[in-house]
Amino acid sequence: MNLPTASVRAGFLVALGLAVAGCGEGPPKVQQEVPVVPVSQPLRRDVTDYADFTGRTEAVERVDILPRVTGYLVEMPFVEGSEVKAGDMLFKVDPRPYQSQLDQSKGQVNLYLAQLRLARATYERALAIAKTPGAISVQELDQDKAAVEEAEAQIKASQSSMEVYHLNVDFTRVTSPIDGQVSRYYLTRGNLVNQDQTLLTTVVSLDPMFAYFDMDEPTLLRIRRAINEGRIKVPERGSVPVMMGLQGEQGYPHEGTINFINNQVNPTTGSILVRGVFANPKPASGARLLSPGMFVRIRLPIGQPHPELLVIDRAVGSDQGLKFVYVVDEKNQVQYRRVTTGPLQEDGLRVISDGLKLGEWVVVGALQQVRPRTEIRPERMPMPTLGPAESGKSSPGDNSEPKAAAGAQPDTTGPSPDQPPKGDKPPKTGRPTKASEPPGDQPPAAKPARPQAPTRDQPATPRADQPAAPTGGADRLPQVPRRPQQPADSNPR
Repeated sequence: MNLPTASVRAGFLVALGLAVAGCGEGPPKVQQEVPVVPVSQPLRRDVTDYADFTGRTEAVERVDILPRVTGYLVEMPFVEGSEVKAGDMLFKVDPRPYQSQLDQSKGQVNLYLAQLRLARATYERALAIAKTPGAISVQELDQDKAAVEEAEAQIKASQSSMEVYHLNVDFTRVTSPIDGQVSRYYLTRGNLVNQDQTLLTTVVSLDPMFAYFDMDEPTLLRIRRAINEGRIKVPERGSVPVMMGLQGEQGYPHEGTINFINNQVNPTTGSILVRGVFANPKPASGARLLSPGMFVRIRLPIGQPHPELLVIDRAVGSDQGLKFVYVVDEKNQVQYRRVTTGPLQEDGLRVISDGLKLGEWVVVGALQQVRPRTEIRPERMPMPTLGPAESGKSSPGDNSEPKAAAGAQPDTTGPSPDQPPKGDKPPKTGRPTKASEPPGDQPPAAKPARPQAPTRDQPATPRADQPAAPTGGADRLPQVPRRPQQPADSNPR
């Protein structure tokens, strides 16, 4: 009666011992491979500090074309959107009413001239008669003299009115006051226009062109302090250079000068309005590049060129707003180094103004594989840039997979091209492998017929008169295991 119990107890003790022995061994330790990380030394060269802004172009001169007389439009000889010269006629108002007023004024002047001639003749006769004592009274002589003066005053008044009517006739020709580009017709022929009220079109000048931008207050104070300390030299002529770039352009190819700074800072935005002027010539067989209202990028150089250290911008990380780089020491360990950054250069290098020394090795790629105080295998290379010479190429030290170490052997544990893959798992392409192809010059075997799927009551075995399907290829159908049937009374109530 005690034999089974003793056997069970002995088996339990053996199993417990094996479990304790297994727990004591633990999993085998895997030695981690040291990552290969590209590193480069910072470059040292002369750079110029600058500040970047965004702005809009604006015409130097802009004129709203308004009629100076009231009337109906009769002519519009200009082409919409074309360039015009100062004095070119743009619109013409019906001049007939104003011409009639001018003709009437000329007739009135002629009438007053005739009255003046009569008054002068009468006064001269009165003077001759007055030589005889008592022949004419003094009152009559004064009246003749006053008639002459009255006729002269009437002539001057009528001539002034005639000048006004003459101006009205001239104002029926609406001309462009400046050289520039004209807009569209705001009103067409036959419409009534009112004097100094109806907008007919606009004309803007094209060369040169203004570019307005807002400079923030910190940059303004920075420039003024640098001028006071002598770090920035103001040009003798007072013209400060400025550069401009348009949409789709690389860099800032257009050069101009600053010709206006506003007299007060906008308290709402904390910025001051600055204006630059740029040339906008027209090519011999082309069009002008600038138009009013275009979005532009402005770069304002600050100070003279000075030497600085530069690293590729992707090597600079950010930790809650603090910039840092990874530096490799003499023990090939990564060290965290906080730095002060400057402006980004056109070739993708970032200025490091503080925190880095010349000759130190900076991690420039594979940043996701390094952490502070970890050991790496540095792969030294020149500092990568994004210059035109490297366009279309991946610069060294990018965040791609590290290169294999020198002397490393390729992995030969995988199957060779001449050996079939292990197991009987068919390839994904559904085509037979080389191992299944008939050797020599023998013709390939005919493709066997596709077996029929077995029914629920029929086992999944081929018939005796049908050849077995090949083990590889797309003709093999996966066998789905049958789900065991449960008895009817096995379901819980």
